[in-house]
Amino acid sequence: MDEKLFIKNFAEQFEDRDPSTIAISTKFRELDDWSSLVALSVMAMCFEEYSVILSADEMEHAEQISDICDIVKSRCQNE
Repeated sequence: MDEKLFIKNFAEQFEDRDPSTIAISTKFRELDDWSSLVALSVMAMCFEEYSVILSADEMEHAEQISDICDIVKSRCQNE
């Protein structure tokens, strides 16, 4: 799985977020435009793009984008 593409897909869940403003190490909860709605959008994106279901518990315990990316990588079927 391509991390740059994952970051792009992650950034697209925000209304006006330029993918170049975030990195795999970004603590996404610290982003000004992070919300529970964006969290649900990220969960939906993971399912739609990678066929990976993230639980609410996994989202709650993730701190960086890399945490989510690692979960998706470990379960990804679309490699």
